[in-house]
Amino acid sequence: MYDLLVVGAGPYGLSIASHAAAAGLNLRVLGRPMASWRDHMPRGMFLKSEPWASNLADPGGRWRLDTYCATQGLTARHADPIPVTTFAAYGLWFAHHAVPRVDERMVSRLTARPAGFEVVTEDGEVLRARTVALAVGVMPFVEVPSPLRGLHPALISHSSHHSDLERFRGRDVTVIGGGQAALETAALLAEQGTRVRVLARADGLSWNDVPPPWQRPWWQSARAPHSGLGCGWRNWFYAERPGLFRHLPEPTRARITATALGPAGAWWVRDRVEQAVEVLLDREVASARAVTGGVRLETVSRTGERYSLETGHVIAATGFRPTLNRLGLLSEELRGSLATAVDGSPAVGRDFESSHPGLFMGGLVTASAFGPAMRFVHGATFTATTLVRGVCRRLRTTPPVGRIPAAVGRGRAEAVRADH
Repeated sequence: MYDLLVVGAGPYGLSIASHAAAAGLNLRVLGRPMASWRDHMPRGMFLKSEPWASNLADPGGRWRLDTYCATQGLTARHADPIPVTTFAAYGLWFAHHAVPRVDERMVSRLTARPAGFEVVTEDGEVLRARTVALAVGVMPFVEVPSPLRGLHPALISHSSHHSDLERFRGRDVTVIGGGQAALETAALLAEQGTRVRVLARADGLSWNDVPPPWQRPWWQSARAPHSGLGCGWRNWFYAERPGLFRHLPEPTRARITATALGPAGAWWVRDRVEQAVEVLLDREVASARAVTGGVRLETVSRTGERYSLETGHVIAATGFRPTLNRLGLLSEELRGSLATAVDGSPAVGRDFESSHPGLFMGGLVTASAFGPAMRFVHGATFTATTLVRGVCRRLRTTPPVGRIPAAVGRGRAEAVRADH
């Protein structure tokens, strides 16, 4: 029986695994490493987060993004966006050096047992563990507006369903949404020769400003400090103090999580959109139906005006909704036993432990508890440190000093020695 099973091998899962290995826990990591970044983002996309805020977390801080870039002859600079393909490759490099061997099988079922948990892999193997950390990323939580859900998949897709937009070359596509995913997807489509429009319910698009220089006069830094989520004291609080954020009243946390850092495009994609993409504002989809050649969308404005348009395909860049009922890998009994927050996400305590002892959560699904940082890679450091401490507490162990786990991949042993 394992001490810990980590389900998911994205930035959060890999970071948790690195800390757990350094703590001497007997663990297993399940999932395709960096799957969302490798399989669900089109070529040509860039990270919106700053390079220095996009590190996966190992206890010694050795396996940073800038270190990886240096090994590839690349530079990770402030205000210089990193290609998603580079970030995905960095995650694989991190997994190789900082994490025990990853079992790339997916988990089909997680069930609670008297002595811990039982996991069934996609090919039927049963694994058992005293504790489990769920770090399943965003893909279970894809959100599509209800008027579009009845359409055939040939007519409607989510922005996260595409690793390649080539199939839309020369076609007519409508992208729904006003955030980075919508705007960057639209820009990439336009640049490959697709006739594309963006349909957004807001009455204007929001654009992030070019970040101020890293080195600034002290009074500018004091007024608006840099943080992993952008400049300003409010963003600094969300980014750097998620443990304090958890102590806010639950309604306040829910409101901030739903509204902070709302839909906006990165500064470096603005010209690409404004010069090449039709933008239809103040329009929300009221209904949709299949017609010859595509989809007919009926939209309505906030004043009640109605507009119709026909398009060949709809891409919903409408985000993710991390509710408990979408965690289909949990057994019905386990899922039904878990407490939820006001937004329907699983309730977690100070160590990211759910209401079921020994079941921990990491990533987007914990944003209502720990704030907007959990929507970004930047939150992985706090999560990994805090969650593994909670696992050790649950197991009634303390992290052994100087122990080098035998299963750790090449490079991890040297890191552990350096840390001690």
